[in-house]
Amino acid sequence: MRYPCLAFDYDGTLAIEGRLSEELLERLGQVKASGRSLVLVTGRILKDLYRVFPEVDIFDYIVAENGAVLYSPSTRIKKLLCDPIPAAFLRSLGQKGVNPVDTGNVIVATWHPNENLIIEAIHEFGLDLHISFNKGAVMVLPAGVNKATGLQAALDQLGHSAHNTIGVGDGENDFVLLDKCEYAVAVGNALPVLKDLADITLSKDNGLGVKDFLEEFLQNDQIEQAEATRHRILIGYDQASNEVKIPSYNCNILIAGPSQSGKSSACMALLNQLAGKSYQFCLIDPEGEYDQAPHSVIVGNEHYAPEMSDILRLLTNPTNNVVVNLLGVPLSERPNFFAQIHSLLLELRRKNGRPHWLVVDEAHHMLHPYWNSIIEPGWSDPISFIAVTVDPLEISNSVLKHVDLLLSVGSNPVLTMDDFARAQELKPVSDAFEPLGYGQAEAWFCRGERDSRRINLIEAPMLHRRHLRKYAEGNLGRERSFYFTGPLGKLKIRCQNLFLFMQIGEGLDDETWLFHLHRGDYSAWIKDAIHDPELASEIKAIENDSQMSAATSRELIRKSIEKRYSLPVRLF
Repeated sequence: MRYPCLAFDYDGTLAIEGRLSEELLERLGQVKASGRSLVLVTGRILKDLYRVFPEVDIFDYIVAENGAVLYSPSTRIKKLLCDPIPAAFLRSLGQKGVNPVDTGNVIVATWHPNENLIIEAIHEFGLDLHISFNKGAVMVLPAGVNKATGLQAALDQLGHSAHNTIGVGDGENDFVLLDKCEYAVAVGNALPVLKDLADITLSKDNGLGVKDFLEEFLQNDQIEQAEATRHRILIGYDQASNEVKIPSYNCNILIAGPSQSGKSSACMALLNQLAGKSYQFCLIDPEGEYDQAPHSVIVGNEHYAPEMSDILRLLTNPTNNVVVNLLGVPLSERPNFFAQIHSLLLELRRKNGRPHWLVVDEAHHMLHPYWNSIIEPGWSDPISFIAVTVDPLEISNSVLKHVDLLLSVGSNPVLTMDDFARAQELKPVSDAFEPLGYGQAEAWFCRGERDSRRINLIEAPMLHRRHLRKYAEGNLGRERSFYFTGPLGKLKIRCQNLFLFMQIGEGLDDETWLFHLHRGDYSAWIKDAIHDPELASEIKAIENDSQMSAATSRELIRKSIEKRYSLPVRLF
């Protein structure tokens, strides 16, 4: 399914005068019974919500107080997502005559025009607070807290991506919620600014419109709108400096051209754009050339074949992109190995809509016409893909017939486009082309445009790639290595890279591990030797929790490192 999660505002969206109709409750139950998750994102305080809506347990998570509180109805566990507002600030509002004032665990709520007095109090106390509005309601929260951040906390618990979530709302405070979701729905009574943002505006108001929408949604999970362009992905600029974009979903790309023509650079540029917008990809890398794929974890190397369990485990987390290195898989076995991976990805996608993209480098190794018997069963409805190859004629028609965009690179792109056109029984694009320059490609949207366009591809920046092999598997030298010494200084176990640090740390006794953890040695090493202040800060937060067990801290540190660096994860 494409949308395994739906997020709803309450008042004015689901509720009519504070209540839900029986018909809408029944429809929500049908959505949940289909295997999807439901999240309620409201400005209300929990006790007030339960008072007016006792059936709230139908939702998997409640984001209350406009993003400040996360609550699980099934476990009754409530988590504050930020610090409460100081009591002295609340007292000052009473002294200034702000009335009424409702307070929750975090939120402070009142009505227009009290915002002027609240702004005055915020300045007096020098607090980092912000005000949200919702049809006359005035809500005060710590800066950076809103319905979008609250939804993300719920999605993290559910293992879903915002790109596989539908958001439904009506008011000002729902703008960030709908903007975060892949598909935005405004009810008929929504404010104009929300209707302008939304991918669809329902014909009926509040719960009446939502009920009809859910009935249609249960019949058609895709609910695509041809004009919806909010999430299109920029890949470059044409010769008139116009942006060239691709759909984020249901788009298949072939990058083709002779050896050393810039195919890998073009692919890397696309990957950087996908990662920058948090679309998850799984890249099949036969030659081990994508160690620097953005925000990725590499599984497999020249010494061992990737394991399906590792690929599955990593892709279960929507923040992970996975590069599957096939150097350890014999050439003759790669098509069958790829078929297994592809089957796994299809099953994942049916369940949660991810990975969003499949990328296949040296695609002729596994998608050659010779392997049609293996290819055809899985490519009747393929995952959005990027396939990279030297010659389109070496790719099966079972794959080529799904290609929407051909990016032809190299000194003579017309030859590549002619081969593709011939294989697909299409007319050639043109008779001749000027030679391509560095970073250029001929872009042919072959299902909708007669002519190709020369574009300057967006170049992927080399900075901020935090999974370099020299840190993961190389030798940092004696001066920059980490040493486990233990509390008595009797040990001197050298870790010359992150791989050894995690491998040795996994088998280390708890006393030694916790000794270095509580001294802050791990974050200091990451900061000074690895030169990764972001990761160091993350690990520092783990070190600061004095009650955390050795096992939990090991697991959290491992996960933090895996997000950035190419570790051979099957060993841990």
